[in-house]
Amino acid sequence: MRARLLGVLCAVALATAACGNSGSGSGDPGGEAKPAGSGRYATGATFTMAIMEPGDLNPLMTALSDPRGVDFFLYDTLVSYQDDGTVQPGLASAWKDTATSVEFTLAKGVTCADGSPLTAADVAGSVNFIADPKNKSQLLGLFVPADLKATADDAAGKVTMTVETADPFLLRRLSSVFIVCGKGLTDPAGLKAGKHGTGLFQITESVADDHYTLAKRPEYAWGPGGVTGGQEGLPDKVVLKVVKNETTAANLLLSGQLNAAHVIGPDRARMEAQKLFKSEIRLMFGEFTYNQAQGRPTQDERVRQALTMALDLNELQRVATSGTGATPEGLSMQPRVCPGVTTTALPQHDPAKAAALLDQAGWTKGADGVRAKDGKKLKLTYVFLTEHGDPGKSAAELMKQKWTELGVDTELKQIPGTQLASVSDGSMDWDAGWIQVNVPLPSMMVPFLSGEGPPKGANWSTIKNADYDRLIGEAAKATGEESCAKWNEAEKALYQKADIVPFADTTTPLYGNGAEFARLGGSFAPSTIRMLAK
Repeated sequence: MRARLLGVLCAVALATAACGNSGSGSGDPGGEAKPAGSGRYATGATFTMAIMEPGDLNPLMTALSDPRGVDFFLYDTLVSYQDDGTVQPGLASAWKDTATSVEFTLAKGVTCADGSPLTAADVAGSVNFIADPKNKSQLLGLFVPADLKATADDAAGKVTMTVETADPFLLRRLSSVFIVCGKGLTDPAGLKAGKHGTGLFQITESVADDHYTLAKRPEYAWGPGGVTGGQEGLPDKVVLKVVKNETTAANLLLSGQLNAAHVIGPDRARMEAQKLFKSEIRLMFGEFTYNQAQGRPTQDERVRQALTMALDLNELQRVATSGTGATPEGLSMQPRVCPGVTTTALPQHDPAKAAALLDQAGWTKGADGVRAKDGKKLKLTYVFLTEHGDPGKSAAELMKQKWTELGVDTELKQIPGTQLASVSDGSMDWDAGWIQVNVPLPSMMVPFLSGEGPPKGANWSTIKNADYDRLIGEAAKATGEESCAKWNEAEKALYQKADIVPFADTTTPLYGNGAEFARLGGSFAPSTIRMLAK
């Protein structure tokens, strides 16, 4: 069950008491997220980790978790967040923020992988590239607000980023932006291959669908919380090995051929039995939307409601997660920045009412299924990912069964995560799709749930929910508890019209053997790797 998570990436803060401005501050170099020690650390070691094939590594373009997981080794962010909401310095040594601006002061002595110095202009250029709609970055509206502008003062080493629309999460969003060096702005092919980095490691060898080899930068001295390349226990070399089968990854981990691997499905029991080191996070796993493009039967709210009511979402959650999951509380990741359970607004399981709604929508059930007055049969194409694994396939088959009982013909279409672009650009034929998004901030969901649909915008389901649009506008102008109340109301507005249906959270453990590591703001942090002596 190797889930490829669109949009998310868990790279900003996951925890705070309520929505609001974080004020001004500078980080504590002693605030590094440290793994628990369990013995003497090794020197000169190699850290080997199982990954899925990442494809295009361009950190200014992709919001997919597989390439960004590699990018965390190669590129740094201006600041980072610990799970308790504490901001740590990174490429920026200090910052001042409001709801409409952030001024960053860059750390001294930061160099690029090729040895050239990082400049304020490089930082501004990275962010402005994403902000330019002509570049069609998946990060526009997600980590970088559409109206953001960045200016640089190279002499002072300062970068100022401003927005016209107030955003109480501005610093948190910007903390997810990987910064590339100046040469990368004119070398997209280089960025695609992971070059022009500011991070702790640099790529020395790439073999697609097999492995990626990285070398530590010994001169590195600006890591999260003050980590340097000389930190005890850091590996000298990293091998990111493409392992497509989770059972294979589990076997390699137990035999010591891997130091880290995500194991989510049935093999998880073996990992737990061996009491391996573990770092885990709770993520959205089961979540689907309906295609509301013109001419689709699912453009009708009654059809969406009916299809959702035909399903027992609790049963679906148990099947999709092999009984290890939990019911989602809302659209953003745990722990939720805006506390509260919003998923109670989802349509409840009621097959009889589902059939009645279809009839109201003009789809009458006959001996051979549900048909419109013109005799056209109601047929759906349901898309889900290969990476959802066998439990995901079982859940999709359960959905098909329930929709068949309702009289709806359903074709299951399983695709690899690399074909997600065909869904988001509108070129694939689909009516309902299991494509989960993991973001720590409710504002990060907006591009996927509002605005232009394919091919112009990121709203791949072409959702048009006036209540949601109104409420997110009100939330952006509010602060504190009032802002959170509006964000939660906005989520409920989506559920009430069955625009998006979250049904399963899963705890996603990253197991270690011969190495320990930790997370920053929910994301695996390469700077926390510590190799253990044998």
